[in-house]
Amino acid sequence: MSITLTTPRLTLRPLAMTDAPALHPWMSDPDVMRFWSTLPHKELAETEAWVRVSVEAQAEGTAHDFAVLHDGKVVGRMAFWQGAEIGFFFDPRHQGKGFASEALKAMIAHAFDTLGFDEIVADVDPHNEASLRLLERNGFMRTGFAKDTFEIGGKSFDSIYLALRRPSP
Repeated sequence: MSITLTTPRLTLRPLAMTDAPALHPWMSDPDVMRFWSTLPHKELAETEAWVRVSVEAQAEGTAHDFAVLHDGKVVGRMAFWQGAEIGFFFDPRHQGKGFASEALKAMIAHAFDTLGFDEIVADVDPHNEASLRLLERNGFMRTGFAKDTFEIGGKSFDSIYLALRRPSP
């Protein structure tokens, strides 16, 4: 079943192969990818392969991956993967407009109301201050820290873990 989420300004619809060309400029941008778990994509084929994995995971029911649209154009991507772990990135030209917060609120409601999650978790690079602020503004609490959790391009990265529990009735 394909679910579309809507907010006052955004539409979150399942990620599709046709989104790869829109995502590729950001996924090839070192500034966007500096906190992601892979190196920047050099070729569109890399982004297409990445989208294909996401689309297949959605079909298997192991991920909930959404393209975030504003005025019909893809401005970001937000997903649950590995269960209830949230991840996201947005077009740098659209950052600072509140789209990430608006999309995150929709994803939180979807997680608790539709998917039945009891908790949403996040793994964030300690230097990714914008993502940490976004998550904490939306109720996520820091639950831990670990050194050298990722190695990307021969460089080690640390993790701050956050969680948001289902609100009590």
